Amino acid sequence: MRRCRWCAWLVLAMGPEASLALSEAAGYVDPAVCASCHPSVWENYRRTGMGRSFYRPTPQNQIEDYSNRNTYYHQPSDTYFQMIRRGDRYFQLRYQVGFDGKRTNELEKEVDYVVGSGNHSRTYLHRTSRNTLIELPLAWYAERGGYWAMNPGYDRPDHQGFRRVIGYDCLFCHNAYPEIPSGERGVDPVFSRLPEAIDCQRCHGPGERHVREARSPQAERRAIRAAIVNPAHLTPERRMEVCLQCHLETTSLPLPNSIVRFERPPFSYRPGEPLGEFALHFDKARGDDRFEIAGAAYRLRQSQCFEKSKGALLCTTCHDPHTAGTATAQRYTEVCRQCHGAALDRLVAGGKHTASIDCTDCHMPKRRTEDVVHVVMTDHYIQRRLPTLDLLAPLAEQSADASPYRGPVVLYYPQALPKFEDELYLAVAQVRQGSNLAEGIPRLAAALEKYQPQQADYYLALANALRDRAEWNRAAPLYEDALRREPRNLAALENLAVCLMSLGQRARAVDVLKRAFDQAPEDAASWQLLGTTYFEQGRTTEAIAAFQNALQRDPELPEAHNSLGAIWVRTRDWQRAEPALREALRLEPRYPEAYANLANLLASTNRFDEARYHFEAALRFKTSNAPVRYDYAVALAREQHLEEAGQQLEQALGADANFAEAHELLGTVLAARGQFPRAIEQYREALRLRPEFARAQLHLGEALADSGDTAAALPYLQKAAASDPVTRDEARARLDQLQSGRR
Repeated sequence: MRRCRWCAWLVLAMGPEASLALSEAAGYVDPAVCASCHPSVWENYRRTGMGRSFYRPTPQNQIEDYSNRNTYYHQPSDTYFQMIRRGDRYFQLRYQVGFDGKRTNELEKEVDYVVGSGNHSRTYLHRTSRNTLIELPLAWYAERGGYWAMNPGYDRPDHQGFRRVIGYDCLFCHNAYPEIPSGERGVDPVFSRLPEAIDCQRCHGPGERHVREARSPQAERRAIRAAIVNPAHLTPERRMEVCLQCHLETTSLPLPNSIVRFERPPFSYRPGEPLGEFALHFDKARGDDRFEIAGAAYRLRQSQCFEKSKGALLCTTCHDPHTAGTATAQRYTEVCRQCHGAALDRLVAGGKHTASIDCTDCHMPKRRTEDVVHVVMTDHYIQRRLPTLDLLAPLAEQSADASPYRGPVVLYYPQALPKFEDELYLAVAQVRQGSNLAEGIPRLAAALEKYQPQQADYYLALANALRDRAEWNRAAPLYEDALRREPRNLAALENLAVCLMSLGQRARAVDVLKRAFDQAPEDAASWQLLGTTYFEQGRTTEAIAAFQNALQRDPELPEAHNSLGAIWVRTRDWQRAEPALREALRLEPRYPEAYANLANLLASTNRFDEARYHFEAALRFKTSNAPVRYDYAVALAREQHLEEAGQQLEQALGADANFAEAHELLGTVLAARGQFPRAIEQYREALRLRPEFARAQLHLGEALADSGDTAAALPYLQKAAASDPVTRDEARARLDQLQSGRR
């Protein structure tokens, strides 16, 4: 799941308790307490996939290969990964081979948690000093006896590396409920304490009252049972929703597939309550056959068997959630025969159907998931006939950026909402992940005007959509609306500061960031933003101090290292700039701006070959970066690689035709190659874009003079002679030369 710094979930105040209660307010208990009364169920459940969903790595639960053979090379990002075991501790190492053929950009993170039973895959998490979780890039997959490959979303040149933050929505389905801090609405999800594995209470609800009743000598059996949720006693709809809370994902691609209600904390769903009172699920307006890893219930609900059962066909019809190893072909066939047995026997007797006892082999075949391409799972869409395509054929990972869904987002579950919620939430769904901005933005603006909701999140949703379209003047007032409703929302404060900076209101941006510091003085991102604001105001000393403050709070913030390096490159303080930029790249090897800054430093210190290497690296990640191509052209021209310099400038102008400096430099490159007519065209275009561009005036005058048109050259040289000192002196010298030639 991709990291979003612009939205945050509500947090649930859950104070730590000693033995029995994980949270007194929520009524959750240590799940080990369940084992004292239900030992056999407990032991069986611990062997299920859910019972092994989240845990610390140990030699006892290791199934992966940690030998020296496990080095994995990821070609798109030119990066090597290794999984390493040292005693009882586990690590993931990343490195590249640099310009000199040696290891570079080496970074290692400890594996603090493993996500996944290993039945299909395992993902590895690192817990930071700030109690946030980050996903490590390399995963283990069970197919073919087990192998290493990239996590979903990482098989691309510009993947997130060691910076993909695990959100509350991720942990909601992969673990029991964690403890999270109360207080301000931060940007990155923080976990005060983490349980290990999905426990009994995810399906049975908080157990504190049940345990208390069971321990009471006066308690009656009926009271003990009434103090806990038994899903078997719920209505079919509520019973199904216990499973749907995690298995109803309509898509893992941006849509959004669901929105937790804004008034609900992220871990507040309770079995037995209508799922729609906690979260709303959305889908595309037009269906497709995309098969994804977390959509078992979504696929099942498309089946005629499900629709015609009128609530009788549930997940638990086939699956016993308490027991591992009960999923057999015979078991599933017995379920199918409850409805289809007589008809099946007639078809077999008539030779119109095979006598196979495995219904799922044809009607619920195993299939490779399209969002996690190294995993094969059962397709829960019950089909009349087996699809003709090869369902197990290898798939290449498809980036969500390559073909994003752009169209209406519709409510999927529940099927209907009250009118005001329907208008507000459906409008939010159009813009939350950019699926339907053209329709969604005016729709949400109208709904906000009509209903004036009190939750800040509605205003944040519209503000973020406008921010993403660079409509800063419309976004800023909406962030202010959100802050009037929730003054401590850090994401809103930071975003408002970004808008104000983009509008040129830098003094106001500083004031807003100071408000952010009042809420979260240790937030490194706010210090980074403040440094950027100071730098744009020309307050370099204060900018440096702000960036250094950011690094004190988060030494692994590559943006702050790059910002400091860029400042020191400008001031030609090579000794401090180079290590700062190399550290930015060590922390984030897919950072085009840091590559470009380091390349400029290397070119300025006469290390062209290495500078070329870093310019090329920057352009691998951002091919249309016109300023980087311009700087690369400058370095190439200095080394007399004029043809290459011209190629870079042509590409820069292809990305930005209004880049006056690129036109001027291309003119100079062409003139140096004796192509004066083309050079003159480029100089004239530079002056059309910037009429007072002194260097273009000078060089156009020189090109005209060198072409023999002295009369046309003189006005341009005279304008250049009245400009800045460097250009003025050169222009006057050329004027003197021309005038002496006349004499």
